[in-house]
Amino acid sequence: MNFDLIVKTATLADGRIADIAIQGDRIAAIEPKIEAEAGRVIDATGNLVSAPFVDPHFHMDATLSYGIPRINASGTLLEGISLWGELKPLLTHEAVKQRALAYCDWAVSMGLLAIRTHVDTCDDRLLAVEALLEVKKEVAPYIDLQLVAFPQDGLYRAPNARENTIRALDLGADIVGGIPHFERTMEDGRRSLTELCEIAAQRGLMVDIHCDETDDPLSRHIEQLAYETQRLGLQGRVAGSHLTSMHSMDNYYVSKLIPLIAEAQVSAIPNPLINIMLQGRHDSYPKRRGMTRVPEMLKAGIRVGWGQDCVLDPWYSLGTADMLDVAFMGLHVAQMSSPADMARCFDMVTNVNAAIMGLDHLGIEVGKTASMVMLDAGNPIEAIRLRAERLCVIARGKVVAERPKRDMALNIAGRPSSINRRHKA
Repeated sequence: MNFDLIVKTATLADGRIADIAIQGDRIAAIEPKIEAEAGRVIDATGNLVSAPFVDPHFHMDATLSYGIPRINASGTLLEGISLWGELKPLLTHEAVKQRALAYCDWAVSMGLLAIRTHVDTCDDRLLAVEALLEVKKEVAPYIDLQLVAFPQDGLYRAPNARENTIRALDLGADIVGGIPHFERTMEDGRRSLTELCEIAAQRGLMVDIHCDETDDPLSRHIEQLAYETQRLGLQGRVAGSHLTSMHSMDNYYVSKLIPLIAEAQVSAIPNPLINIMLQGRHDSYPKRRGMTRVPEMLKAGIRVGWGQDCVLDPWYSLGTADMLDVAFMGLHVAQMSSPADMARCFDMVTNVNAAIMGLDHLGIEVGKTASMVMLDAGNPIEAIRLRAERLCVIARGKVVAERPKRDMALNIAGRPSSINRRHKA
């Protein structure tokens, strides 16, 4: 049998060595040795081949806008929100679109082939929504892009936000978003969750809420989100993003809360790079970490995936579209240092995030979409440690990015001629 592409001698995330045959846009076979002709053969000997990286939480309407119209001087979440308010009137359809497309180029180069982006619906023009709907269509051959209709200034707090959010969903946004802790009162936040979840239930959509992104231990909207999820039968379709207030909550209350989240099958999406940069800014010492209780939620069976959140925008001055950076930071802040936990962090930026986004077609399995990434690493833990270079990225059966393996040359007498920092214990 002839195949379009065969990846030879790949090291899979579970440690198996196998050949992967691709026909069209699907994985046709995964076997220890495939003897067949192919339009192209890629030698993966010694390199990890994994499912693509997936980012379940991003803000593509703001990405690559760093410095416009100014830089976030305090580094706080609230100044970032204020700065975004200054930037919004300056946005143009074309600028949003071109920055988003440029970021998608970065993403492909890093093996990031699925992204969920929140898009602000508080601008009456819905300019960013329309621009990102165009981007979604253009990148569809290689990136799964989901749009969250996000009333960023508050569903009730911002004039026309509710109407605009519904308009955005009518235009084609995929998911219902919200930000209850930014409403004027806790009660408004609670009501916003009820209405947003009802909108999602009526339309058969998923829900992804910016939930309790604050240091305030009394911000407890996640409890209402879990309740609405169960009341409306939305189990498995709802995510609470950030959940940073949980790092400050009373431990007894958390002992009640975590089982509620697990029972409701609400997923959690912490964003370690941004959470630890923005939270705890009002603390002296000891300073709070600014990230939710990841190990405890994992132990309770809650589905948890790491998100990127921001790259070069009003809230974050760094970033390269590298989900291994995200996993690396999350691993440290959550103190997930055992071999099993470190490997799990890799799974959290690939397969777990795909599950949160409902992308059942992704994964290294026969019959699934032939999207994958080859890394200059021998296993998932080494990939995180090195933030390994992407040697080849395949999207829907086509090679969309590749680079030669590059070791650093050494010129030291008596030492090796090159070094690559890979290591076998």
